[in-house]
Amino acid sequence: MSRMPLAAEFTLDREMVVDLFAGGGGTSTGIEMAIGFPPDYACNHDPVALAMHAANHPHTIHLSKDVWKLDPLREIPAGPVGLLWMSPDCRHFSKAAGGALRNRKVRDLAWVGVRWAKARRPRIIMLENVEEFLTWCPLMANGQPNMRRKGETFRKWVRQLQKLGYAVEWRVSRACAYGAPTIRQRLCVIARCDGEPIVWPADTHGPRESLPVASGILRPYRVAADCIDWSIPCPSIFLTPEECEEWYRLTGQRVQR
Repeated sequence: MSRMPLAAEFTLDREMVVDLFAGGGGTSTGIEMAIGFPPDYACNHDPVALAMHAANHPHTIHLSKDVWKLDPLREIPAGPVGLLWMSPDCRHFSKAAGGALRNRKVRDLAWVGVRWAKARRPRIIMLENVEEFLTWCPLMANGQPNMRRKGETFRKWVRQLQKLGYAVEWRVSRACAYGAPTIRQRLCVIARCDGEPIVWPADTHGPRESLPVASGILRPYRVAADCIDWSIPCPSIFLTPEECEEWYRLTGQRVQR
């Protein structure tokens, strides 16, 4: 996807990038680092989330809408879509949900990708979610997942993309293997319809004590401390609000709201 850096310079001979579930903008930053420009369009029904994305990516066009109410044909200019990125709400798949009732509307958000595949046929569709997304299945009358049909809806979703001419692959991996300071596992799905192979990135980092790291083939996993600017004074997270106020008063630091 060759393109000038600014989304505002869109012309019909360039592929567009669309982020359907825009939040803080971390993914958009990664996309820009990878291909040289941020998403052309970002969508979210939450104006606060979208405002944060806009602050980090001012050259992206922001659409404050429910993804199901966003018309891919009318509200996105004509032209090829090179990448459709989706990170739909994971709350109703995550282990953290526990025994909470699931919301079908939230669980079915990924189907919007099939809608886009039919309407605009993005060359590449990518989805990121928790690994439990692989268990996507119908809900029972009591609002709990029917685990006897574990993964049934996920497989149906994949088949729908395949019927539309997409090759679909997925992997569960940790971003620490690529230099991010987190060990949380994430599911990544890649679908493409341009006939090109799906290529997964090779690991760049590994356990500090491993042979590949010791031999210099991989770099050691990064930790959160590597990303913290320790020169910035701040109170302990274990202080009460009142103790924090006192800390700011004594140090003369400005309260960060």
